[in-house]
Amino acid sequence: MTAPPMPGRRRAGSVIPKERSALPGGGVADNQAPPRSSYRGKRMLDLVVVGLIIVPAALLCAIAALAHLLAHGRPVLFRQQRVGRDSHPFVMLKLRTMRNVPCDSQRPGDADPARVTAVGRVLRRTSLDELPQLVNVLRGEMSLVGPRPTLSYQVRRYTGRQRQRLLAAPGLTGLAQVHGRQRLSWPERIEWDLRYVRHQSFWLDLAILFLTVWTVLARGGATVAHSNDPIAGTPERMLSGA
Repeated sequence: MTAPPMPGRRRAGSVIPKERSALPGGGVADNQAPPRSSYRGKRMLDLVVVGLIIVPAALLCAIAALAHLLAHGRPVLFRQQRVGRDSHPFVMLKLRTMRNVPCDSQRPGDADPARVTAVGRVLRRTSLDELPQLVNVLRGEMSLVGPRPTLSYQVRRYTGRQRQRLLAAPGLTGLAQVHGRQRLSWPERIEWDLRYVRHQSFWLDLAILFLTVWTVLARGGATVAHSNDPIAGTPERMLSGA
């Protein structure tokens, strides 16, 4: 089964302009288009789509939460402070997928994939652990499509240009997620995020949402590795049990 073409190259039916320059690993640098903070109707799109999926999403979330509760105990939700649009902090919600660690633990191993629980592996593979972020979307803290919400220590390592990704509301999915996910380094993902900020539109969001569903069904979840990554290589302790 072949995946549908992803938005990125200019041709009939494309939804964003051709990239100006390519980065190693598939990233794109686009320095000419001015950044945009949003487009008219983006919030309405979020609310309409969430309204259509909220009931089945809530049911799936409840089943997944119950499975993790029975298998691994409390807490069921994982809360973590992230950086949103215009650098405003907010608390992002996820289903817990990792074992708890002692509160005084600061070892780099705190973010070790070995801590992922049996149920958590299934949740990550299917991306069901992200469903509680629909609450963040309803609150207006996130959008369905946009750069993934980042941690404060990562923002501190951004260049001035990379900070432009904070002009858009963070999203459940984005261009980076449908162009490689964990195969991209953080700098490459940021380049895709910057490209989204410059070219975001209603049609681009619809294309990304469609490709996200395809990617999850065809390739599994979005587990991310930070090895040899100059921006995200150093783990930062979670605010609550992961």
